[in-house]
Amino acid sequence: MPIWTPRGANYGPSEDQLKGLLKRYDTNGDGKLSKKELRAAFHKLGLRFSWWRAGRAIRHADANGDGYISEDELSELVKYCMKWGFNIN
Repeated sequence: MPIWTPRGANYGPSEDQLKGLLKRYDTNGDGKLSKKELRAAFHKLGLRFSWWRAGRAIRHADANGDGYISEDELSELVKYCMKWGFNIN
């Protein structure tokens, strides 16, 4: 991060920060993210078309095909999501 930051500048989160943010939306505490939980996370993070993006993200990152993102699959989800430009103000 630069020493001087222009006013209004936004920086995207690191992979670890994004992983932590997504884990917060595991509302039932089963250690997996469902499509509904992922859609809520994307909506709160400001993504448009969160319902569509949640479905795409699950299809991309769900290696075992169970319809959920487990702890093992979370890294792949985070890499996929980093392309969308989340910002922290």
